Amino acid sequence: MTIAYHLLAGVAFATLLPAAAALTQDQSQTSPYPPQTPPAEEVAELEEIFVVSTRSRRRVQDEPVRIEVLNEEEIAEKLIMRPGNISMILAETGGVRVQVTSPGLGSANVRVQGMRGRYTQLLADGLPLYGGQSSSLGLLQIPPSDLGQVEVIKGAASALYGGQALGGVVNLISRRPDETREGELILNATSRDGQDVSAYAAAPLSSDWSGSVLATYNHQAIQDLDDDGWIDMAGYTRWSARPRLFWNGDDGATLFLTAGGMTERRRGGTRDGALAPDGQPFRLDQETDRLDAGAVYERPLGDSAWLQARASAVEQSHRHRYGDLIEEDRHQTFLVESSVSAEAMGADWMGGLVWQADDYASDAFPAFDYRYTAPAVFAQVERDWTEDLTVSASARYDDHSRYGGQFSPRLSLLWRPGPWTVRGSWGRGFFAPTPFVEETEAAGLSRLEPIANLEVETASTASLDLGWARGSWETSLTLFGSDIDDAVRLQPVSADRARLINVDGVTRTRGVELLGRWRRAPFVLTANYMYLDADEPEEAGSARRDTPMTPRHSAGFVAMWEEHDRGRLGFEAYYTGAQPLDDDPYRDRGEAYWELGLLGEVVLGRYRLFLNLENLLDERQTRSDSLLRPTRTADGRWTTDAWAPLEGFVANAGVRIRFGG
Repeated sequence: MTIAYHLLAGVAFATLLPAAAALTQDQSQTSPYPPQTPPAEEVAELEEIFVVSTRSRRRVQDEPVRIEVLNEEEIAEKLIMRPGNISMILAETGGVRVQVTSPGLGSANVRVQGMRGRYTQLLADGLPLYGGQSSSLGLLQIPPSDLGQVEVIKGAASALYGGQALGGVVNLISRRPDETREGELILNATSRDGQDVSAYAAAPLSSDWSGSVLATYNHQAIQDLDDDGWIDMAGYTRWSARPRLFWNGDDGATLFLTAGGMTERRRGGTRDGALAPDGQPFRLDQETDRLDAGAVYERPLGDSAWLQARASAVEQSHRHRYGDLIEEDRHQTFLVESSVSAEAMGADWMGGLVWQADDYASDAFPAFDYRYTAPAVFAQVERDWTEDLTVSASARYDDHSRYGGQFSPRLSLLWRPGPWTVRGSWGRGFFAPTPFVEETEAAGLSRLEPIANLEVETASTASLDLGWARGSWETSLTLFGSDIDDAVRLQPVSADRARLINVDGVTRTRGVELLGRWRRAPFVLTANYMYLDADEPEEAGSARRDTPMTPRHSAGFVAMWEEHDRGRLGFEAYYTGAQPLDDDPYRDRGEAYWELGLLGEVVLGRYRLFLNLENLLDERQTRSDSLLRPTRTADGRWTTDAWAPLEGFVANAGVRIRFGG
């Protein structure tokens, strides 16, 4: 059946459950549904948030494409839970799941509405500064301390961002300096022998220029929690720095410049002196060095038009160790883009040209080297047909050097009858296959057959979002689905060899999100639930199976008390249902589990002391099964999939020291 059929059926189902819609909400954190006639005791002034990921310069509540937005205050709340990376920010966003992909190295990626992590494009200020196809470790190497906003587009966004955005986009927006000097130092330590140091400073440099810089240090000691000789929590030491410059001209022109550097040494596998089940030591190491630079320039053209130009370059080098085997490689990505937007004939228009390149070179296995280039043209139009009805259409044509011409359209609609908000969206996109899927990122390329005759992956995604807001309540119900054709999967061909193939048939995902929020200062209560039905063809024949590592049921509840000059206190509970597993020697399905947490922060002048308790029930996968397999898989992995937390109960505490501002 088509996605449209399922969505129409979902609409009929939703009309029978108005009460359910009234008890849920949009978890855009900063709501796209402005409260209707808020109570007099609440603050009357509502923060206006403009999204940049859709390039339309609209307020989030006026955007036809549904955008999940976290503002700076909400980022600060997640920051003290995990100061070292952005995983906690994304893990607690509705419809988004952070999935561990390599338990041996501790890597993870972002799954949006059930689609695999390689389909999600990770951007910084609209630039691919973490590579065209972000590695699973990339998510864990990004510090959150200098972020001002996080935007998530769910579903195919290839119409705006090309082949790496088949499943969605996560855009990390940097903090803009104020008119006064300000800074913040964060010191954090965990009960699992982890330490984080983050220093941020921002200041005006002249009447036109301002700047900021972030420097971080992160360390985690190796942990073997079940004493079986295999490291359950990979150890690492990481340094990073990112300066930024901002220029504002008298005529409205702006320039943004950024550069970044990161180096990390990560250690997993067997402990020193320990052996794998084959009687040999097996170290898992990865050394990563990344340099990047980017620029965004904008200027007005007359009274109603804008010119924008952006460019970026990234180089990442890795040295992997898998037992006795060393793999060294280099990955480069480039972007050059120019676009013009204007208001004409009662609509907002935008069009542009872009050139992208993705270059990979392996010293150990040059047969897997590739260089993709993709010049493209794209356009978008948004029109307010009535005061309550807005329609958006965008399209992009990529001339891919390996997979030929690819057309990616997207249509979106926004209708606001009274306190209700209705959003509908459909999109189609593509993904250019590379040797890197979750399994090869975990085990390397040594056992992979040379790639031959792979077809481009394509997908259609659709969603229907019903939102309602009145007073202190905000609710939403979202129906979504995706169909992926020619999905790439790893297939064993012998005991120690595997290959990548295009799966015959459609990989399907259908789901429902229920989201709800009640807020009355200083309290906020948030609840969410997601039902996910995902299946894919078996490797042979016409049979189908549930998509591995995809829980059918998941839910969350967060209660928060917060006063800006006093502190915050919060409680959270997250439920993850049973999920099917792929080739696990101990079980076919993972067990359901709850994760409970407590968070507290107290403000003492410029000092903010915080304490966070994660996983109070001490849920840990190795309490049920060993993480270590009795034999290696055909692709070379020693570990099972991670279907539950690996670190157990963790406490972290620290201090945030603010300067100026």
